[in-house]
Amino acid sequence: MSSVAPMFLPDEFNAASYFVDRHIKDGRGDKVAIECGEVHVTYRQLFERVNQVGNGLRRLGVRIEERVFLLLLDSPEFAASLFGAIKIGAVPVPVNTLLKSKDYEYLLNNSRARVAIVSDSLMAGIEAIPRQQLRYLETIIVVDGEPRTGTLSFKQLVQENSFVLEPESTGKDDAAFWLYSSGSTGPPKACVHLQHDMVVSSERYARGILNITDKDRCFSVAKLFFAYGLGNGLYFPLAVGATSILLPGPPKPQSVFEIIERQRPTLFFSVPSNYVKLLAHTAADGREFDLSCVRHAISAGEALPASVFYRFKERFGVEILDAIGSTEALHMIISNVPCAVRPGSSGKIIPGFEARIVDDNNRLVVKGEIGNLLVKADSTCAYYWNQHEKTKDTIEGHWIRTGDKYYQDEDGYFWYAGRADDMLKVSGVWVSPIEIERALIEHPAVQEAAVVFRKDEDELPKPVACIVTRNGTAGTPELARELQEFVLSRLPIFKRPHRVEFLPELPKTATGKIQRFKLCAGDDE
Repeated sequence: MSSVAPMFLPDEFNAASYFVDRHIKDGRGDKVAIECGEVHVTYRQLFERVNQVGNGLRRLGVRIEERVFLLLLDSPEFAASLFGAIKIGAVPVPVNTLLKSKDYEYLLNNSRARVAIVSDSLMAGIEAIPRQQLRYLETIIVVDGEPRTGTLSFKQLVQENSFVLEPESTGKDDAAFWLYSSGSTGPPKACVHLQHDMVVSSERYARGILNITDKDRCFSVAKLFFAYGLGNGLYFPLAVGATSILLPGPPKPQSVFEIIERQRPTLFFSVPSNYVKLLAHTAADGREFDLSCVRHAISAGEALPASVFYRFKERFGVEILDAIGSTEALHMIISNVPCAVRPGSSGKIIPGFEARIVDDNNRLVVKGEIGNLLVKADSTCAYYWNQHEKTKDTIEGHWIRTGDKYYQDEDGYFWYAGRADDMLKVSGVWVSPIEIERALIEHPAVQEAAVVFRKDEDELPKPVACIVTRNGTAGTPELARELQEFVLSRLPIFKRPHRVEFLPELPKTATGKIQRFKLCAGDDE
C-alpha cells in the first residue's frame, strides 16, 4: 500500500484552465507547446485557439455535459478541440482514426453527439454513413481542406470567434471527456473520465516516475485518441509547460527515427511491436541512428519481452521502462522506474495507487501465484456510459478489475500472465501464453511470438506457437522442432508448443496488441 499523501484539488475545477490557461499566467506564453512538422504552436496561440473553439461550439448551441465527437489526426487542432470543449463544460469524445464507417455510426449514435470535428482526410469514413442512420449528428466541422456541402470550416470557426473565454465553473468530479475502451468482448464501452483524472495521472506517473519538467520534449508513437497517447503526447507536457512533438501520419520506423534525430525528444513513448520494428530497421547508409537525446523510453500496451529490452539497450544505450495502464484507469498504474528496471516485468505499483492480486473467490493469493489484478487509482473512470451491469462487474467501489492475470514476486514486481480469458488449463494446470512467448522470444531466430490454445485431435486444448522469424530466417519444420525443444529446455513439458506455425506478421490492434482471437481460428489439421 502506498504512503503517498492524497491529492487535493478545489471543488470548482476546469481541466482546460489547469492544462492551458495556467501557462499564460505563469509567463510561458511564448514557449512552444506543440511541434507538428513545420508548425510550431506557442502556449499563447494554443490558449487563444482553445478559446476560439470553445466560443465556436457555444455558438453552435453546445451545452454543458454535451458530447463533441472528435475524429482527428494528431495535430494542434486536436488539442484545441479537446480543451476547447472541456473549457465550456462540454465532453469531447476522441475516437480511433483507423475504424470503419459502421464503427463510426455506432460511436456517433452511442455518444449522441450533435457536433463532430473531423480531419479532412478522415471524412470519407463519415460520409459513407447514410445521414438518416445518424440519429443525433447535426453539424460537422472539417479540419483542413475545403468544407463540403453541409459542413463548416474549422479555420473559419476559429477566425470568426473571440479568443477571450472564461472557463465554465465545472467541478473536479464533473465529466470531462470520454474514451472508448476495446470492443473485444462486444461493442466498445465509453469510459467517462472526470475533470481531475488527467491531473492525477500527470502527478502520479509523469512527475512521480518520469520526473517530467518544462525542459522535456515528448514524442509518442501511440496516437492521441488512445488513453496512453493522450497522456504521452498532450496532457503530460501541458501539465508542466513542456513541448509535445506530434506525428499526424503512421509511425513507420524511418519516420520515427527521423523525428528523434531532427526534433530531439527527451521522453519517447512507444509500444512493444513498434520497438521490435525499430530494432529490425537499419539506415540505408549503414550508420547507426542517434537516440542520445532520449533520457527515458517508455513502453505499454502489452508486456515488453525482456529480450527486446536488452537488445534496445545494447543497440541504442536507452533503457525501456515497461508499464501497464488501461483506458479505464486512464494511464499507468504499475511501472518500472529508472535505474531499477526488472526486464520482463511491469514494474511496481505507482506510489499513490494500490494493487492486489486475488483468486476467483476474491481472496488474496500468495506471492508468486497467478491471480486477477485489481487496482485502486483516483484516475479511474467514473463508470461506463449506458452500461450499468458492466460497470458493476468491473468497478467495485474504489477498486477496478483490470481483466489481467498477474503474479507478484518477492521484491514487489508485477509479472503479466495474460488476459483472464487467455488463460487455459493444460494437463490440469493453468497455463499462460505469455510465459511461453517469453521463452520463445529468447531464441535468436524469433522476432515475435504469439501463443494461443487450440484443441488437438482428442479435443483437448494445447498451446500453439505463431512465429514471425527474424532477419528473413526461413520457417522450416526443422526450426519448428528446434523451437519446441527450446521451450522444453526452459518450461515444463505441458507448456511445450503442440505446434509451431510461421507467419509473415501477427494480427494486431491499432495499439499494437496481438489479436489472439484471429490466431485461435487457425487450421488444426
